[in-house]
Amino acid sequence: MAETAGELGEASESTTVVVIGAGPAGLTVGNLLRRSGVDCVVLERQTRDHVAQRQRAGIVETRAVRMFDAWGLADRVLGGVPSEGILEFRVDGESHLVSDGDGSEGLGARICPQQVLVQKLTDTFLADGGDLRFEAADISLNDLTGERPTVRYRTADGGLRSISCAFVAGCDGDHGISRTAVPDGVLTAHAFDHDIGWLTVLADAPPPTYPLLAISEQGFAAHFPRGPYTSRYYLQCPPDDDPEAWSDERVWDALRTRLGDPVLGSGPITDREIFRLRSLVHDPMQYGRLFLVGDAAHIVSPMGGKGMNLALYDADVFARAVADFVRDGDESALRGYSERCLRRVWNDQEFSHWLTRTVHDAGDDSRCGPFERNLARARLDRLFTSPAAARSFAELMTGMD
Repeated sequence: MAETAGELGEASESTTVVVIGAGPAGLTVGNLLRRSGVDCVVLERQTRDHVAQRQRAGIVETRAVRMFDAWGLADRVLGGVPSEGILEFRVDGESHLVSDGDGSEGLGARICPQQVLVQKLTDTFLADGGDLRFEAADISLNDLTGERPTVRYRTADGGLRSISCAFVAGCDGDHGISRTAVPDGVLTAHAFDHDIGWLTVLADAPPPTYPLLAISEQGFAAHFPRGPYTSRYYLQCPPDDDPEAWSDERVWDALRTRLGDPVLGSGPITDREIFRLRSLVHDPMQYGRLFLVGDAAHIVSPMGGKGMNLALYDADVFARAVADFVRDGDESALRGYSERCLRRVWNDQEFSHWLTRTVHDAGDDSRCGPFERNLARARLDRLFTSPAAARSFAELMTGMD
């Protein structure tokens, strides 16, 4: 990219796509565009170390694994270990193992913490000659409805730069600048508050044999692997609870009670926070030449592990649409981007909502009452006893079209 002197002393460049955000969505977009021969620049406001250490999702679902494999990237970007495809539900201490295998052939889900995926996506993008710029401050998106939008930002040393592009991929999450660049009234926000809080705890403690969801009259709890020696735990709590009220002793006592495991191994707690379960969808996912990808467009309740995987789906759809345009001048996939992605978004929102309600309503009936509790228990019993219900659950868990 040749640089020219722009207005206000800016250094000006041009590219095909500017990607805002270097999380899983942005880095996947960047890597897929590179594989398609499409030039792009990825801008990230944080440092590389900060991005590489963000602890989030831990499962790359079957559909996403096969997507990376189709692009020839699975071996390079997926760390962790293959999932055994088993999810354990523990209801009042009684274990029920449910498979997420849908009978299809090919690679399956991968247990891969977000920070591992991000580090590998970063290494791959840079090794393939990608242009990734950290500490990009004061990013602004301009002329999004014109033929050539301009992205302006300030470098770490204070220099001003502007990049002219054909498209902008907004991959900077729910609180990023991409969605706020869309004028009021253009997007419709569909929001839902589950009125449920989770205390999330990261600890240097042995992971479970299988990802575990536990239901009891004391409330919901979960135990997930985050590496060979690290675990992520979740405890249902009031959404406005104070994490400082949860001492280490209280955390481990609650986990042993709710998980039905009085000898649960403990370890140093390295992080704890409380967050409110919520769901949000913005429609459409496009404004002019700006395309919203991942959390910038939608937030999903964490039940079912759909948030990061939806972002990877969006990234795949967007990269293929841009490649069609650059290669053949075909804009049909770009025009259909929002509709196609939102079909998947609402499907996964429904599954996540169903699972959220089921595992929380089936526990302490002071939250919803005995009628809803018994309905949720009936849904769980059907899942454990009906092969048809188990197959439907597996299909939704794998994320296959």
